[in-house]
Amino acid sequence: MSELIMIKYGELTTKKANRKIFINTLTQNVEKALKGENVQITKDSVRMFIKCQNAKSIASKLQKIFGIHSIVIAYKVNNTINDVLNKALQIMDKNKQTFKVITKRADKNYPVHSMEYSRKLGGLILKNSNFKVDVHNPDITLTVEIRTEGTFIYTNEIKGAGGYPVGVAGKGLLMLSGGIDSPVAGYLTLKRGVNTEALYFESPPHTSLEAKNKVISLTKILNEYSGKIKLHIVPFTKIQEAIFKNCPDIYMITIMRRMMYRIAALYAEKIGAKILINGESIGQVASQTLDSMVCINSVTNMPVIRPVACFDKLEIIDIAKKINTYETSILPYEDCCTIFVPKHPVIKPQLNKCIEYEKNFDYQSLINEAINNIETITNFEENFDDLL
Repeated sequence: MSELIMIKYGELTTKKANRKIFINTLTQNVEKALKGENVQITKDSVRMFIKCQNAKSIASKLQKIFGIHSIVIAYKVNNTINDVLNKALQIMDKNKQTFKVITKRADKNYPVHSMEYSRKLGGLILKNSNFKVDVHNPDITLTVEIRTEGTFIYTNEIKGAGGYPVGVAGKGLLMLSGGIDSPVAGYLTLKRGVNTEALYFESPPHTSLEAKNKVISLTKILNEYSGKIKLHIVPFTKIQEAIFKNCPDIYMITIMRRMMYRIAALYAEKIGAKILINGESIGQVASQTLDSMVCINSVTNMPVIRPVACFDKLEIIDIAKKINTYETSILPYEDCCTIFVPKHPVIKPQLNKCIEYEKNFDYQSLINEAINNIETITNFEENFDDLL
């Protein structure tokens, strides 16, 4: 016998004229996530329904799809109170003692109003069972949705990922490192519906293959929430070595970040991305003071989104643990941002000095060479022998 999952949209319902676009995008994302499953999907302006064979397994996959407010395993019966009563007594956990009824009358032509229906159904349950009513802290909340096509009842509501469906807000390019912050920034940006690709800077032999594979693993985890992320790997060795040879120690990190922004902005334009995304958090390190951000950001006019800018480290770690990136992020493999770090990097860099030091080497030709040799990974299901 097939089971029924009902999806509630949440924030999508505020979109009015654009609601259809949002729901259609969500449907496409659901279909992609459930590819290979034996399911039948239908939708309307307020609900999506999925007929399936293994509702619990399907529900766990749906929890990682942005645009879903909540998921319920529901039961559909005819719009008669006796049918609802019989099904309610079947699905209510007999090990529980107290209950309350919540009725939602989507079919406004149904003759009994919601409050009256809840009282009537609650009375019938009391009469035909050993349950007791507790409207404040019940063991079971029985929800009844009366719709024109039938009545749907359920006792458990699973929280969804929320946000907007990935793809409704255009494309962004995430500057992804192997640290804790940037994967969280990517997750939060995906939640706002931004179709995201990732850019990682590697500097072999100064950075290791393990560091690269660490970022591949992080991208694979983020892909569970999107399924669309491409990882672009920038060969950054020549640029980083040129900075080391030609710039004062205290300015190396600032100039390195300026080079990264230049490359990211150029590549974002190439792939049709409208914004850059990174994991910068105000004041966390020398390159993330307000003065540093202004100096670094001055190399591009492309908008830069910093989703964790005002989070403290513990808040970021909490999200990283929730989305399962934390344990990978703390693996001890250095990336570009942690090599050649001076003992006392400048925290209030001056723009005129950055421009002066950058004249010491031909960075534009190095940038062009790096962009021309970017490696792109799209298949995260293949076996990487050295993945961690």
